[in-house]
Amino acid sequence: MSKLNNNADFANVGEIILQDTDLQRLAKPLSRVDTRLVRTAEEIRQNAADEISYQHTILCQTGFPYRETNLRRWERRNGRVFLEIEAGRVLDPDTERYVDLPLPFGSKARLILIYLCSTAVRLQSQTIDVDRTMTAFITQLQGREPNGPEIRKFKQQIAAIAGASIRMATVIEGRSLQVNSQLVSKFDILLKKDDYSQRVLWPETVELTTDFFNTLRDHAVPLDQRAVGALAHSAMALDVYAWLAQRLCRIPGRSDALVPWFSLHEQFGSGYKLIRQFRKIFLETIKDVLTQYPAANVLPTAEGLILKRSSPPIASTKLLNP
Repeated sequence: MSKLNNNADFANVGEIILQDTDLQRLAKPLSRVDTRLVRTAEEIRQNAADEISYQHTILCQTGFPYRETNLRRWERRNGRVFLEIEAGRVLDPDTERYVDLPLPFGSKARLILIYLCSTAVRLQSQTIDVDRTMTAFITQLQGREPNGPEIRKFKQQIAAIAGASIRMATVIEGRSLQVNSQLVSKFDILLKKDDYSQRVLWPETVELTTDFFNTLRDHAVPLDQRAVGALAHSAMALDVYAWLAQRLCRIPGRSDALVPWFSLHEQFGSGYKLIRQFRKIFLETIKDVLTQYPAANVLPTAEGLILKRSSPPIASTKLLNP
């Protein structure tokens, strides 16, 4: 991949990045992930989406940790929007004692959020039967039925999300405006041993909070479910895809928006101390994202990412009417 530095000519850096990445992939056999990206990209170019997923607009701008962590609180920032997530606690029905739940993390936590939002929008219901519908959703995304260890990991992320508390704040004219909330207001917790003799705490049903559900109905961002499935291997790719899906169609007229590298690092760079380290991974990730969002008009430069107004992944004529 071409090196990025402030002294280089970045006039055509976007094309160079994409061409270099393509050449790298052609030089070696396609992996299972790359094969799916290529196949799904062609499907998206040829056909409109039959299945639409949804994500809350706030969750398109901020997200969970990429990797498992022992932290009980985790912070992210997107411009003037600040997010703090606090891990929850739940009563263990076996010991009848409260136990710590971890912070939700990784691609599975993001897929669970998309699943919860999508199901709530489709059914127009705050209460979601996780046990009945989740496996079907995962199967549709992966193109195959999940195995036991995969199901266990998804169930663990559902419990983590159900128990987590979220604080969001913004600074306007020297004042801080903060909202304290949870995504889930009520959930039943079960303790089961799976086929691998591991104790798994997980909710069978969850009920979204009224505030979150009401805002979701007005601020659900439509996503192409095929793209979500193709990018399911990468938490960062899911974050970037959802962010572009809600951001690009909001850019006014013919104007461009430059998002500096330091801002991108604050938003997506969890786990990368140096911006140059993050930038390399981000450029590789956005290449995958753009294959699944062909209408996205973005250009990497030395200063950051230039965004131009683009059509959303899902045409308005395909959307559900609440």
